[in-house]
Amino acid sequence: MEFIRKWIQTISAFLVNGSLVFPFSRTIYQGPLKVICSPGLNCYSCPAATTYCAMGSLQQLMAGIRFSLENGQYFLGWYVVGSIGVLGGIFGRMICAWLCPFGLIQELLHKIPSPKLQVPRILRFVKYGILLVMVVLLPLLAVDEFGGGTLWFCKYLCPAGTLEAGIPMLLLQPKLREIVGFLFLSKLIIMVIFIGWSIPASRPFCRTTCPLGAFYALFNKVKLVKMKFHADKCTRCKACHHVCPMGVKFDESPDDMECITCLACMDKACHYDAISLDIGGIPLGTSPAPDSQPRMKKVYHDVA
Repeated sequence: MEFIRKWIQTISAFLVNGSLVFPFSRTIYQGPLKVICSPGLNCYSCPAATTYCAMGSLQQLMAGIRFSLENGQYFLGWYVVGSIGVLGGIFGRMICAWLCPFGLIQELLHKIPSPKLQVPRILRFVKYGILLVMVVLLPLLAVDEFGGGTLWFCKYLCPAGTLEAGIPMLLLQPKLREIVGFLFLSKLIIMVIFIGWSIPASRPFCRTTCPLGAFYALFNKVKLVKMKFHADKCTRCKACHHVCPMGVKFDESPDDMECITCLACMDKACHYDAISLDIGGIPLGTSPAPDSQPRMKKVYHDVA
């Protein structure tokens, strides 16, 4: 299953970054596909991006509400909220594990041999604050004299934007280097921190900072596709604790908002089929009785 997931991640990354003419056009793609919501965090301004960024568009929506209302325009473009809302209602944070390009980058970096570190669990709350403050409140309330706001998360924080858009555009358009200032340098430092952190720690940006992950996490308890825990089959061996890239202890918190449904606990760790994947309450596959012979699997003791 891990092999399939990696292929889906890779194919998805190429699909949402499929404009391969950028070395010749030296600009970002502005074609008809740009109206499609990218399910994962993928910068709109990446020269190869064929879709729009959900978080960038949500900030744009918040930043323009006051201006639109003051000018009698009541079509506020809630399409972006509906798009990611539908995705969240079906998959929740499963999108983080299967379709997010920046999640894939972090996973590949984590494979670099190094001492592995835990991410303090208390830091998981930071991303909800970033979603509320930088994506919703500041673009909505901190406006200029014309009633327009700023895309705070994209402008001041997002490391995916720096990696996928900022650096490539500086390479494609050398004249932009003349206007690089402290803002870009600060974002470059943030990007380097998360890239470096991803080597010893599993998915640190996803776990601590990503507002899109925070948005999808709000649906984790009610999503259509979810992991189900069968307590009667669990032996409390805690093998699932060691393979989770998000630090979730699935047998203790089956509906954890940090779960990205990567299936590592079910596929790599559980010997007794105490974990299943459900779609709309219908389990995929069958599980043996609790007292039957356990199904042997190899357990990978990765430190999340």
